Amino acid sequence: MDCTSTKLSFKQTGYFSAIVNHYLQDDPALKPFYNLRPDVEGVKQAIENRLAFNTNRQLLLAGLQQQYKGINKTVELEKNLELLQQPTTFTITTAHQPNIFTGPLYFLYKIIHAIRLADSCKILFPQYDFVPVYYMGSEDADLEELGHYFVNGKKYNWHTKQTGAVGKMLIDDNLLALLNETASQVGVQLYGKEIIDILEAAYNKGVTIQQATLNLVNVLFGRYGLVVLVPDNPLFKQQMVSVFKDDLLQHTALPLVQQTGKALTEAGYKEQAHPREINLFYLADGIRNRIEKTETGFKVVDTDLQFTQDELLQELEQYPENFSPNVILRGIMQETILPNILFVGGGGELAYWLQLQKVFEQYKVPFPILLLRNSFLLIDKQQEIRLEKLGLSRADLFLSETDVVNLLVKRSTENNLSLANALQQLSTEYDAIKEQATAIDSTLAKHVEALKTIALQKIEKLEKKMLRAEKRKFEATQHQVTQLKAALFPNNNLQERVENFISLYAQYGTELIQQLYQHSPALESEFVIVQVQ
Repeated sequence: MDCTSTKLSFKQTGYFSAIVNHYLQDDPALKPFYNLRPDVEGVKQAIENRLAFNTNRQLLLAGLQQQYKGINKTVELEKNLELLQQPTTFTITTAHQPNIFTGPLYFLYKIIHAIRLADSCKILFPQYDFVPVYYMGSEDADLEELGHYFVNGKKYNWHTKQTGAVGKMLIDDNLLALLNETASQVGVQLYGKEIIDILEAAYNKGVTIQQATLNLVNVLFGRYGLVVLVPDNPLFKQQMVSVFKDDLLQHTALPLVQQTGKALTEAGYKEQAHPREINLFYLADGIRNRIEKTETGFKVVDTDLQFTQDELLQELEQYPENFSPNVILRGIMQETILPNILFVGGGGELAYWLQLQKVFEQYKVPFPILLLRNSFLLIDKQQEIRLEKLGLSRADLFLSETDVVNLLVKRSTENNLSLANALQQLSTEYDAIKEQATAIDSTLAKHVEALKTIALQKIEKLEKKMLRAEKRKFEATQHQVTQLKAALFPNNNLQERVENFISLYAQYGTELIQQLYQHSPALESEFVIVQVQ
């Protein structure tokens, strides 16, 4: 499998927010909201910051060993688990919820980027070791977001009556039926049976979603030494007891994040993270509901559960696994557990992490380098041929459909569709008329300007009508562009935000992951268009 790639800036694509583009451009307005840039000097400083922080590596390893019990581990994974015990080993982490069957493509892209960065940092700093980590957001309770996926444009929805954290939900007959339906769609492809066998081995009836996701990700990325961490573990939560207690009693994070959010708004950006007085959920079978303060103690919203202050603090000490942080405290937990230097996230994640720096300072936890995850657009051989026949570059794909068609029409037509010269001449004529009229009466200037505006607008409308008339001669071309754009940008969105990896794996096998790794930038931030063979 021999792939070629083209790289664009994220800004060129038009699909990323101002805050993301400005962060990538090192805009001074954002400098107060983070510590280190995603570059070699930033990594060097992040390592020094981590060396000064006491990560409990014994608890980390103990929790991971529990988690991996009974799971086949590759030699590369075993090596990285051993390395995590060493004070000269650091992690590069990405995080995502356990979408069923991984959800959209960027689930994989995040992980591949973390792996690529770990290898790159080892080359830059050979005296240290770097382990890629996928931190699973298994406590997310948004089934509407996590319970569907698209294969070749077809949406599959998991209908279940289970509630609470999606990671704790059990695989049932409805989910297995979805897998069978998907198998009938991709099974005939070259690697179709292979990927379905992998999914069926990972997703067994009665197994939790978080366990199934761990199984699947381990099979796909174990040979790269990727460590999967499921934070729903008493050993991991135990390290957060003091922070959780502080949030319950002192509500420390609330004013810090509000203050940063206000500063971000004043800098011209939209506030992303919205803290609460208490930023914790109560986590149990079937529920992940907010904890709120009451006159007599605390309650779990939308349940009958109530606690006095002493009861809740005792619960926290004895069963820390029953407490789940929201987005405000999740990052602190991640960076406390792991000896992390780099966090790879999407645009939305970067935006809310920029509000969290003061929380990290408060709890004296090193704030990681923030790096926008890699993005890919995958084009197959037939789509590349169609692109060449149309005379379009890969970058042209990111223009709107109307702009692409206009470009092709203007390039192909034998007729001159531009009235730019006529507009310039008309503007000059009106300027001369204005000069002549104002010599007689200066008040006539506004009248002439109004006539000029009307005349120019009519000529511009005529130019647009000429283009529309010419476009009707290119209906076949327009249809090809429509088809190509619809295939590569489903629902007028980036491919990676909609399509699942199953159909692509069914076509290209595990080599697809290797090619994405090879074409993946490391510390550079670029959008990559890959033509897969």
